[in-house]
Amino acid sequence: MLDSGTMKILITGGAGFIGSHVADAFIAEGHSVVVLDNLSSGKKANINQKVQFIEGDIRDRNLIERIFKKNNFDAVNHHAAQMDVRKSVEDPVFDAETNILGSINLLEASVKYSVKHFIFASTGGAIYGEQDYFPADENHPTRPESPYGIAKRSVELYIDYYKKVHGLNYTIFRYANVYGPRQDPHGEAGVVSIFANALLENKTCMIFGDGKQTRDYVFVRDVVRAHLLALNKNGGSETFNISTGIETDVNTLFSMLSIITGNRATPNYAEARKGEQKRSVCSFAKAEKMLGWKPETSIEDGLNKTVEYFKNPR
Repeated sequence: MLDSGTMKILITGGAGFIGSHVADAFIAEGHSVVVLDNLSSGKKANINQKVQFIEGDIRDRNLIERIFKKNNFDAVNHHAAQMDVRKSVEDPVFDAETNILGSINLLEASVKYSVKHFIFASTGGAIYGEQDYFPADENHPTRPESPYGIAKRSVELYIDYYKKVHGLNYTIFRYANVYGPRQDPHGEAGVVSIFANALLENKTCMIFGDGKQTRDYVFVRDVVRAHLLALNKNGGSETFNISTGIETDVNTLFSMLSIITGNRATPNYAEARKGEQKRSVCSFAKAEKMLGWKPETSIEDGLNKTVEYFKNPR
């Protein structure tokens, strides 16, 4: 029996970069956590020893059924995903099977077994596409330009459907470019870990295009605070950008990391990747107003913490 105020929570992708930090925070708050991860990109080393870990895939409907039937989940925190934009372009079928059909499996089980709150890790930049205005708020037109972005937006629409038809309460977080300890060189913000590792190991860094393309980099521990606030919020189902509202271009990011690592190497430049956004930055005003959330970690502080981790990864 759980104590009053504590919850039983399923975290999909809880062995991954962001999901494992969320799991740590939920455990620290006294919640009971089950982690489901197929370890395709997550790592056993990231898993908190106090969680119940299940190795498995969200595409496995029978497994999902068994997990939900056995556990009386109060909340589902859905991070599991095919997270590489480039891979989604190369294999859109696999991307859709994982990111759309896998998510529907979870939504179906959540309704069947009376889950109270479904929290979904979506994306800001990949959903908004080339922006009409800066920073983009949650009302900005959604124009995803990759199967990954299309899948994330599709799941958002499915979640809204399950709310309207089945009453499933939700929180959707549209992440900017999350970075920090435990990050692998994959996904949308992998450039931070790629540069940090390369500079620490005296390897050459590659910048695609002129390096003037901008992104909104938000530190992982700030992202975790948003999840804690969402878990405890009362009220309606909402979508929030989790971002800083600050643009940083790739050249500046490289320069900052070269100073922090003490490696003043010169990067190599290559042809720009097709379809890459020129500018991406999101407003967090809605999250500040409705959740009481705002970013607290400057990019300087966050990059220092990230480099320290990569010096002694654990």
